[in-house]
Order: sequence, then C-alpha cells, then structure tokens
Amino acid sequence: MFPHEEENAHALPVWTAFGDLMACLLGIFVLFFVWIVTFEVSMANDLAKEREQREQATSRLSQLESALAGPLRAGLITFTEGRIGIRGSVLFDLNSAELRTEGRKLLREMAAPLSSYLSSREESLMVSGFTDDLRLRGALRAYHDNWELSTQRSLTVVRSLVEAGVPADVLFVAGFGENHPVAPNDSEAHRAQNRRVEMAPVPRPRPFEVTPQPVLSDVAPSRQAGSQPGG
Repeated sequence: MFPHEEENAHALPVWTAFGDLMACLLGIFVLFFVWIVTFEVSMANDLAKEREQREQATSRLSQLESALAGPLRAGLITFTEGRIGIRGSVLFDLNSAELRTEGRKLLREMAAPLSSYLSSREESLMVSGFTDDLRLRGALRAYHDNWELSTQRSLTVVRSLVEAGVPADVLFVAGFGENHPVAPNDSEAHRAQNRRVEMAPVPRPRPFEVTPQPVLSDVAPSRQAGSQPGG
C-alpha cells in the first residue's frame, strides 16, 4: 500500500464521525427550532384568548354602566372599574339599618342589570357595608359594634336585591365597620362619605370534594384467641 493510500484509509473514519456529529447537531437544532415555533404559536394563541376575554369583560362592564345610567346621572351611585358605590344616606337614615323608600326603589332598579351581568360571568357580587368611626347610639345600641351594624346593613341590601329578582347564590355579605374609610373621620361631611355600601364582582367560589378520612377507633384491638402475653 502506498503512503497516500494509507493516509486516506485512516482519514475516512474521522470524516464519518464528523458527519454523524453534524447530523446530530442539525437534528437538535431542528427540534429546538420546532419547539420555539410551537411555543411562540401557543403564546400568541394564549395572548389572543386573554385579549378577547378582556374585551368581552370590558364590553359587559360598559353594558352594565349603560344600564345603570339613570342612577349614575342622578348621583345616587358611583361606578368605578366595575365597583358600585352607594352613599349610606341614600339607603338608610342616620342611626338606622332599615332601608329608606328611596333606597329600596334604587335597589329594585339595579336588580335587573345586576342579574343580567352576573348571569354571563363566573362571578359573585360582594355587598360590603362601611360605617363612620362614631360609637353606636340610640336604636343602634342593639348592635354590638360598627362591624355588626355594617354587616346588617349589607345584609338588608342583599335581601332587598333577592326580593327584586337577583339570584341568592350569586350574592354574599361583608361588613367592614369603620375600617377602610374613603375620607378622614374629622367632619360630618367626611363621615357621611364613609357611611356607604359597595358592590364588587369577585370570582365565584368553586365547590370541591373533601376526601373522607378513615375513622380510627380509640379502642385497642382485642388479642387473638389463644395468644400468650409477653414477648
């Protein structure tokens, strides 16, 4: 064998291994490229879906705001990012947890738009009561504190909404008392702002199953017949 033939014979396995290595690298690159493209397509689809859901939510809020245009124009309620605020003086007399005639009429007017909005959403409506920081007096002494009073007022609102046709299973009550004021409690005008009821859509609670745990007996198992004590 001539010298140059000997060199070619030794070089062939090297180039073969190099070609296999390049093929593997090319395969890895193709798989990586396909994964990137798939990931980007999935992200684009998720973003498009999220954008569509946001647009639908915005549209429903706009429809709800339009349906509540009457009370909004009259200054009876406020509407900010889906949260509805009602001044306490619209719903209740001072030192009272009973609905005023004006307040009951307002809630009846709001019932249909709220029902329509909630029927198309997996949301519940949290009805929250808030008070000022003054101690209870007069007829309100029957309540333990402002927490109890605020809860009773929001409960009164919820019951009125149910009577007006809002499904009971999409409503729940919260009472915050004098906490979370919107103005300092340093004047009667500011305290009047803090006496309010707010309605806010929140995610609807989902039921879940609780796996029953085995009941362990407190009585020790009896010894088998014929067994001997000791070890």
